[in-house]
Amino acid sequence: MARQKPHLNLVFIGHVDHGKSTTVGRILYDSGNIPEQEMRKLQDKAKELGKSGFEFAFVMDNLKEERERGVTIDLSHKKFETDKFYITIIDAPGHRDFIKNMITGASQADAGVLVVSGNKGEAEGGLDSKGQTSEHIFLSKTLGVTQLIVAVNKMDMTQYDQARFNEVKVKITERLKSVGYKVDQIQFVPTASYLGDNLVKRSTHMPWYTGPTLLEAINSLKEPEKPTQLPLRLPIQDVYEIKGIGAVPVGRVETGVMKINDKVIITPAREGKGVTGEVKSIEMHHEQLQQAEPGDNVGFSVRGISKVDITRGDVLGHLDNPPTVATEFTAQIVVLNHPSVLTAGYTPVFHVHTAQVACTIAEIVKKINPATGETMQEKPDFIKNGDVAVVKVRPIQPMVIELQKNIPQLARFAIRDSGSTVAAGMCIDLVKKA
Repeated sequence: MARQKPHLNLVFIGHVDHGKSTTVGRILYDSGNIPEQEMRKLQDKAKELGKSGFEFAFVMDNLKEERERGVTIDLSHKKFETDKFYITIIDAPGHRDFIKNMITGASQADAGVLVVSGNKGEAEGGLDSKGQTSEHIFLSKTLGVTQLIVAVNKMDMTQYDQARFNEVKVKITERLKSVGYKVDQIQFVPTASYLGDNLVKRSTHMPWYTGPTLLEAINSLKEPEKPTQLPLRLPIQDVYEIKGIGAVPVGRVETGVMKINDKVIITPAREGKGVTGEVKSIEMHHEQLQQAEPGDNVGFSVRGISKVDITRGDVLGHLDNPPTVATEFTAQIVVLNHPSVLTAGYTPVFHVHTAQVACTIAEIVKKINPATGETMQEKPDFIKNGDVAVVKVRPIQPMVIELQKNIPQLARFAIRDSGSTVAAGMCIDLVKKA
């Protein structure tokens, strides 16, 4: 059983076409986590579709058919073992249309690998205002991915040029610093994923690089702390109907421990009242578990709950300590990227854990100095990019959010509007649903 090793959720992020899926596929293959015959099948399939060279990407992108076949939890999650960790790899989509899935992926991760193309012009494309690299860096920081590794990929396309690697490193470092990452703790690894350079095997093409391979960098990550002492909170990511079992909700345990036979409640669920039941079975990567701990991505069944009762964004907790459903909450937010100014009455979409709920900013309480926490202005008429403010928020429909001081894992959120992330923040006070 994989429990002997610490479990790590690792999200791969980055701009579309910078080589995330290929990196994941190649590292799984080179580390012996994918059998040779499976790889050959993927190679043939890639050729047949006129996409030679995409076979490693297909390792992760075979998910579409997996989903249709109703495979339990390998959604975009792949099991991967190193000599130190039992890893669940989350391959987050890079395309801007799928950013909400990337947000869910990042909110479930303990650590991340940011894949940036070293190819001339591509790294820059990911960093410009329409690129996903900047947004992914920002969202990862907001959503609590504290440990990051940067893979500067496609080094073969730059003839393994050290100067280009350094140039990309400087640009990415600036961006990481600007959102508050401690850059001295971030490892930069030059890779050529399609060829397998510096993923598992050290590259012979870059004698100038003496740092770790990507696999070694992953192994050097710190083991995530498990907040088992906090109340149980498991945001629902999806609900499947499986023959002979019934409804199988899928999600990641954020805090606390869920055991078989536990009496649980899922809220807000049906009309915001919550539904209750008893945990019958828990499964992770096709293995039955007696209990699920923080960080475990599990599928489970609950006696008394059917598929129509619950939906993505609902949260499971123990009956004696249910998740908090808020009718209004106070948040501290930072405005990042709004085309004009934010005023009271503005109603963007809040992404909290796996929920996406439109919320109205009912009142701007005050503007504060982020460094000192001092109030700079009471009740300003508006806030703009760069401002940090305390605001009152009213969700359009019931939603679960927790206080930063109690359960920080469910207090953080990103605010999005017409295709981009405009702000981010955390819940500091709330009015519970009566």
